[in-house]
Amino acid sequence: MIIDQHTALYGVVGYPVGHSLSPVMHNTVFSASGLNAVYLAFETKDIGGCLEGMKALGIRGMSVTIPHKSAVIPLLDDVDDLAKKIGAVNTIVNDDNGLVGYNTDAFGALRALEDKIEISGITCLIIGAGGAARAIGFIMKERGVHLCIANRSDHKGEALARSLKCPFVPLKDMGEIHAELIIQTTPVGMYPRDGHCIVPKEVLKKEMVVMDIVYNPIETKLLTLARTQGCLTIDGLQMFIHQGAEQFRLWTGLEAPVTTMTKAVEKVLKKSA
Repeated sequence: MIIDQHTALYGVVGYPVGHSLSPVMHNTVFSASGLNAVYLAFETKDIGGCLEGMKALGIRGMSVTIPHKSAVIPLLDDVDDLAKKIGAVNTIVNDDNGLVGYNTDAFGALRALEDKIEISGITCLIIGAGGAARAIGFIMKERGVHLCIANRSDHKGEALARSLKCPFVPLKDMGEIHAELIIQTTPVGMYPRDGHCIVPKEVLKKEMVVMDIVYNPIETKLLTLARTQGCLTIDGLQMFIHQGAEQFRLWTGLEAPVTTMTKAVEKVLKKSA
């Protein structure tokens, strides 16, 4: 691709962002779709200044990551209803309506799950109480899933459970919940501490579905353990790709080549393994 005066600019803002694979994913999809666009990483603590720059320079779209997903909301011109409920924005569209915020994390998790299973009416244990757990919890609730939250911190876990109007159990008691689906949303098991697993072996039952949103490594210790117990497993790369595909659609109006995106990210992850 030749960058010129017509090249559309997109990016990810956060602190830190050096580890992000979003530039690889989005630059691949821009190229594959024949778009004159480029996606960069902007590492900053100044989210307000970033948004002013976004408006002034005509940056078309932005991914938002830690620690700005909640702080960005009052700075936007409008926020999608689901993102308002979740209380977190991970995608900004800059168009005639100004800067509009969305949450595609929820969509990404939903698509990753629905590619494998029918979720309506099942019982799901969400481990964690951070932004990802909140996003997944709200969209799962909308799909008729019976939820329960387990978390190391009772205070945070109980607060999320109240928001979702569902039960809470301390992490040590997660085995008491008869869940058909477990979704692990904490950083436990992420590189470089990829030898860790937050779910005891005895909690994992045959024919249970286990999803880990960690995607580096793709095969976490939890997923390996779950597979040996006869569980159906879903890795975090699928959520990452699907949330990115939804970002691409919001920015361009086009459907993303998901297979191409997946191969590009897998290639990078295999090199770093």
